Amino acid sequence: MKSTQSKNQFTNYKKLIDLADRDWHSAQSGRICELNVNVQKNNQLIDQHGRKLHHFCTTSYLGLDYHQSILEGAIQGVREAKTLRIANSKNRCKLEILERYETELSGLFNSICLSTLSCSAASSGLLPMLASGVFTNDSPPTMVFDKHSHYSMNHVKASCADETEVTTAPHNDMCWIEDLCKKRKNVAYIADGVYSMGGVADIDSLLYLKERYGLFLYLDDSHALSAFGERGAGFIRPRLQEIDTKTLIVASLGKSFGASGGLIMFGSERQKSLMYRYGGPSNWSQSLNSAAIGAGLASIKIHQTTELSALQEQLQTNIRLFDSLIYTEQQGANTAIRLVTCGEAEKANTLAIRLADSGFFTSAVFFPVVPKGKAAIRITLRADMSHQTIELFCSTLTALIQEHQDVN
Repeated sequence: MKSTQSKNQFTNYKKLIDLADRDWHSAQSGRICELNVNVQKNNQLIDQHGRKLHHFCTTSYLGLDYHQSILEGAIQGVREAKTLRIANSKNRCKLEILERYETELSGLFNSICLSTLSCSAASSGLLPMLASGVFTNDSPPTMVFDKHSHYSMNHVKASCADETEVTTAPHNDMCWIEDLCKKRKNVAYIADGVYSMGGVADIDSLLYLKERYGLFLYLDDSHALSAFGERGAGFIRPRLQEIDTKTLIVASLGKSFGASGGLIMFGSERQKSLMYRYGGPSNWSQSLNSAAIGAGLASIKIHQTTELSALQEQLQTNIRLFDSLIYTEQQGANTAIRLVTCGEAEKANTLAIRLADSGFFTSAVFFPVVPKGKAAIRITLRADMSHQTIELFCSTLTALIQEHQDVN
């Protein structure tokens, strides 16, 4: 029997691979991906080719991934738990230390928190439930994904479409979203707080639409948690007086927070309970292991001291220094992500290869990470980078760009 069901409305891996695989092969042969590294010292790596690399595509913006207290906390977590993990679904049985961790996270971020193995696991479990209507009075909302929302959310579109209408909004187009809110009784907007390729959500307009039309907000604040806000609350949480039942925030505990896994901030215990029981990938067979929990507990202690705000300021100082030396479209933003536009993937790979061979590991981003024809060198900054390292990187990149322009 011939199927009449339409395909590839939300994914088309065959086409994606056909378009991108040549560029990935180029990156692999140029030794700028699939590296195996050892840590030489903070933010300095040695790869399997013997190259010493300054890490300029990290997402540990505060440098806490090397913090001695967090490393010792990971060891203490294993010792206290006397095992790496409890091997069953966590809604059946979990380590007491994990309950304590989630309680402390809830206090730190003034919300009802649940940990997950990753942000992808959180979104894979949460978004189909949101689409079903269980968080919106059993009325399935129209799910609107921002055009630039992260793949960890976008890949769930097909599952959401099995429950409700799914559509994609032009990036940060608040007028488009408002028009849809006027036409639909119930709308949920899915986006990033800080986007992985630069830029931020228009939070003021989103809060207006939330108040005016009841817009449900599902926001991923992974690139902002810990790096911004009092006690590391991020970009989104400080803008909300409280997390109510029409807001869900997910974030990474493995970036600036310096530990591992993901985090969900809920507006009610009922929402958390639904996720516990029906959250699929966030609950299957594993929870955070005791090393990740111990590291996270140590990070919480750092978040409650003036050390965190000092690291946040050091990060801002390094961002300002970089902006004074290299122009990007993100210049002046207080986020740590910068893109040097290259146009074609071949140029981005060539620059990244030359940088790596000069001792600087960056990320050449091309389709499907960014649209065709908008490839770039993605650079991320950290609080623990020395000014000398940043200056040397910028002078090396400037010389390579000039050399490429002279050749062409």
